Amino acid sequence: MAQNFYEGLYILDSNKFARDPDGVVRQITDVLTEYGAEILVSRIWEERRLAYPIKKQRRGTYWLIYFKCESTKMEEIRRRLQLAPDILRFMHIKIDPRIIDVLVEHARGGQVAVRTVSEADLGVDEEIDDEADVEEMEDADVVDE
Repeated sequence: MAQNFYEGLYILDSNKFARDPDGVVRQITDVLTEYGAEILVSRIWEERRLAYPIKKQRRGTYWLIYFKCESTKMEEIRRRLQLAPDILRFMHIKIDPRIIDVLVEHARGGQVAVRTVSEADLGVDEEIDDEADVEEMEDADVVDE
């Protein structure tokens, strides 16, 4: 089965995280690895006041994980994480494999090299003729009101 790259953002109970950070994060990583996910990077993002209370909590610790997993396992992972008492909310986003290296390096705190993307990388088949477009605009009648 094809494996995809995912970004997981988890809002954790700040009180429980302050008492046992490894235990709270282990709840997430254990579920992911149990279903065959390969964790690429796992780190804290920030702790902040929530916009509204979630499970009677006003503060949350945001945790970020990039991982590789089979898409067929994601529903099972989602169900298991919903039952975890220390996870207030979470979200998984499928990541384009062309940008995963940059995201993982950035999450690790490393320097990210910026490169330009060619039209071939984007799958653009047609040539764009900017000069022809400009000439057409110059030839068009301008109406002032």
